Amino acid sequence: MGLGNPGPRYARTRHNVGWRLVDFLAGPDAAWKNFKGLGACADAGGFLLAKPETFMNDSGRFVRAFAAFRRISPAEILVCYDELDLPFGRLRLKPSGSAAGHKGMGSIIAELGTEEIPRLRLGVGPKPPQADGAAFVLGRFSPDEEKTLGGVLEAAAQAARLARAEGLEAAMNRFNGAAAP
Repeated sequence: MGLGNPGPRYARTRHNVGWRLVDFLAGPDAAWKNFKGLGACADAGGFLLAKPETFMNDSGRFVRAFAAFRRISPAEILVCYDELDLPFGRLRLKPSGSAAGHKGMGSIIAELGTEEIPRLRLGVGPKPPQADGAAFVLGRFSPDEEKTLGGVLEAAAQAARLARAEGLEAAMNRFNGAAAP
């Protein structure tokens, strides 16, 4: 489940790195299908991939409807999203926890009624000291960051694949805290 905001205005922002990851996992030939006007889904690369199109702060509405329709428990979902408190390129997987101020994850927790939702956070920070957090995540990556984002997405895709193949703990042991190439 990759979090982001719909529309060209947000497409390349820091806040949409979750969407960019699921697009990366899907590959260029994925057949994305509309799900009840709330988002898009695709079967690709051994994954059932999904992107809420309800805007970040209402992501939980899509996740709840999609999970219920596909009979997916919260523990079977891997939510992928931006993390302001992690340096750019760092990855952090967790099996559960609070939203820690991320409104998209907060919406999902509220809609599913549990914090027991695995997540893969992709570092997009650090935020400059005087910058507004919302403005920062809704801004674009620097040209240098954009150049290295492919390596970050590849590392995050490897983490997601390992979590699926060998379990979240194996992915956590290998990828938590490591800087992507």
